[in-house]
Amino acid sequence: MRYLVTGAAGMLGHDLLRALEGRDVTALARAELDVTDEAAVHAAVAGHDVVINASAYTKVDDAESHEADAYAVNATGPANLAAACAAHGARFVTISTDYVFDGNATEPYPEDLQRDPINAYGRTKAAGEELAIARHPEGTFVVRTAWLYGADGPNFAGTMLKLAASKETWSVVDDQIGQPTWTADLAAQIVALLDGDAPAGIYHGTNSGQASWYEFARAVLEESGLDPERITPTDSSSFVRPAPRPAYSVLGHDAWAAAGLAPMRDWRAALHEAVVTGAVA
Repeated sequence: MRYLVTGAAGMLGHDLLRALEGRDVTALARAELDVTDEAAVHAAVAGHDVVINASAYTKVDDAESHEADAYAVNATGPANLAAACAAHGARFVTISTDYVFDGNATEPYPEDLQRDPINAYGRTKAAGEELAIARHPEGTFVVRTAWLYGADGPNFAGTMLKLAASKETWSVVDDQIGQPTWTADLAAQIVALLDGDAPAGIYHGTNSGQASWYEFARAVLEESGLDPERITPTDSSSFVRPAPRPAYSVLGHDAWAAAGLAPMRDWRAALHEAVVTGAVA
């Protein structure tokens, strides 16, 4: 099997390469492959059996005023990759987001629920899902994830530790609920998905359980041996940003069981290991 990982220089990309260690992998960073370039994508995909797309425009607030730029990477890019995979007989995994939903639910979102994004970033990612599946319906795996943290990129957990080194107290919102997800766990789950010959379709790649950003922040400090009481709760009105955020972003995991695979472990267990192994700093 020959694997191609796009967006390989990102936080998830690094962990995908670790999870695929020992296999025949081509790693292409953004500077090495522009996924919006259809001809370049077809040339890059040729000769590979599996393509994992970790390329993304992730600047959520900037997307509100640069939606065309976000669409190019988040929608046109997956469409190009899926079409190339269909042409070359390769399986295609593309990473998507909880932001394809509106955040108004009170129970975990099932994989087959209709998309209903509330911001530009979510719209572009939803379009990317739809286009990829349309281009390669028998071979596209959409893996939605959320609240990522890891060793190789800026992320919320790392930011909390940096604040702990520079501030005595600070506030974090407690009215947004989601699933903190370690990129190492997500990468391992994607490899398990491929190795398990699971059917193409939509899967939710988040650690199990749920937390608010406030609870996540406190847990980061606790796991790091710091005083969580230094963090106080606040609400989203204290942090007004250009792009509205979903209030509830918990994703259901039924597709894993249907494919004969276990869902990802609880977020707190993952965070503990991430801190112990130095993946949060």
